[in-house]
Amino acid sequence: MSTLSIFGTVPAQSAAAPAQPRERRPIPAVLGADLEVPVKGGRLVGYANLDYAASAPCLEPVSAAVTAALPAYSSVHRGAGYASQLTTARYEQARHTVRAFVGARPEDAVIFTRNTTDATNLLAGCLPAGATAVVFDTEHHASLLPWERVVRLAPPAFPGEAVRAADEALAALDGPKLLVVTAASNVTGELWPIAALAHIAHRHGARILVDAAQLVPHRPLNLTALDLDYVAFSGHKLYAPFGAGVLVGRRDWLAAGEPYLKGGGAVRSVAPAGSGDTEWHEDPEPRHEAGTPNVLGAIALAAACDALTATGWTALVREEERLIARLRAGLASIEGVRELSLWGPDHPRVGIVSFTVDGLAAREVAEALSGEYGIGVRDGKFCAHPFVRHLLGTTDGGCEDGTASAVRASVGIGTTEEHVDRLVAALRDLAARGTTA
Repeated sequence: MSTLSIFGTVPAQSAAAPAQPRERRPIPAVLGADLEVPVKGGRLVGYANLDYAASAPCLEPVSAAVTAALPAYSSVHRGAGYASQLTTARYEQARHTVRAFVGARPEDAVIFTRNTTDATNLLAGCLPAGATAVVFDTEHHASLLPWERVVRLAPPAFPGEAVRAADEALAALDGPKLLVVTAASNVTGELWPIAALAHIAHRHGARILVDAAQLVPHRPLNLTALDLDYVAFSGHKLYAPFGAGVLVGRRDWLAAGEPYLKGGGAVRSVAPAGSGDTEWHEDPEPRHEAGTPNVLGAIALAAACDALTATGWTALVREEERLIARLRAGLASIEGVRELSLWGPDHPRVGIVSFTVDGLAAREVAEALSGEYGIGVRDGKFCAHPFVRHLLGTTDGGCEDGTASAVRASVGIGTTEEHVDRLVAALRDLAARGTTA
């Protein structure tokens, strides 16, 4: 007997055979590691990609999984042909892989979406009538904006204050309520106390949605152990840039909510005009995945989950912490460069650091790093306008003109010491220009 995996047909293990420990693999490579880009003067230099927090490059195993699936690519769920059956099996296996990757409960729904923003908006449309969302002003716009009824909390001065503020806000609310919080800030990389916040939410009869977009490429996540209700994240930040994201969590609100898209696959039966109502799927997975889904995106997302799991988090985290420590130490040594932080330099974080350079707008810095040094970073407010303004101590300015904005460097698989050192050396040069401008 064989079973279908995202890589094809694999032999089934005997039920009596003990599970064999998985051998840890080397850290996988990313596509584009040898990319060369033009810089001032017409030279070509190796690209130093330090913009992983926006979109990570594609892992080679992810590309291989998509390539393997393409020859048999077909429709899913409703086709009788072999290719359709094989593609359906791969798509549904991807759902199981993602469920395991985040440590979800067996009964949790896994709904494929376009990205974290899409997943969050899907859940917003499924909240019970009269529900209120509680969200900090430190959040990404995807978490700030979708809610019909919302209580927004000021940036907390320390993690314990975040827990206290959520406690007070939830205690003051009646009816259904949802606490929405990031696991790792997309601006500072700082880790949030999601276990404590989940405990507080449940104590008040609320649920919690965790934006894990910036966490899962860098750290393991166990939804069950943390007692989270919902988790959302994006493939394009998880080395799977094929247009898929996911919402994982409890079924009841999702099963009762209005179908996110109305169309084929979301319905059990459509009655003729005047003869009855449309019967929607009660299972939230087909209910909210109308139409032909992004099959290759789901396969890619699952392949990324498999690749990171097979590598083992110890090696991934150790390498990332080494690189981000090197980068932060380098930034701290440059006069005129200021790192942004909500909870101080010693608070745990993933491989993200945002900063300003005295005398230079963020856009100037980013353009110079690209055009003169072959370094890719992000500049702006990172779709977190209230938070960046808070960190900079200003309420004016916009992303477009580079004022009241910052520069963000982020590392991941494929980042090297040379990339980090090149950025530090370039910023040292630019900071000197800023002081003489």
